[in-house]
Amino acid sequence: MDNKTIAPLPETSEDEQPPFKPLSAEEARKLREQYPPVSPWWVVGGQAVVGLVAACVAWAVTGKPGVGWSAGYGALAVVIPAAVFARGLTGRFSTLNAGTAAVGFLLWEMVKIALTVAMMMAAPRLVRELSWPALLVGLVLAMKVYWVALAFAPRKRRPH
Repeated sequence: MDNKTIAPLPETSEDEQPPFKPLSAEEARKLREQYPPVSPWWVVGGQAVVGLVAACVAWAVTGKPGVGWSAGYGALAVVIPAAVFARGLTGRFSTLNAGTAAVGFLLWEMVKIALTVAMMMAAPRLVRELSWPALLVGLVLAMKVYWVALAFAPRKRRPH
């Protein structure tokens, strides 16, 4: 076996810049003004609108009310859990500190998933003439609203 010497890592001096620069209070304020946070309620509202449109289109295209109700219920299986999630995230406990915010996010995400699964399991008992393909289309369309709602969320205008 060769005994090769491994070169030590170079030490960093105190005058070197860190890999990131913390923002000053003024810089952080300007950044928040330029990119305001998007309300989760904006997303929930977008999901509800897309779900309603999907249900109406499904009913109109097929002429079968059961298909429309199925698509609408699929969207509701996203909208209702998302509204519960948004309510949980905007509560006072989620803003106490970073730790409670992270735990709250995970907790409410689990509640959202469980509620969605429960609604899907209840669908055959709640929707007359259930059409699983229509239900899944409504569900997927409502889920995809996250990205569209974020792209079209209201933003403050930049000063000229």
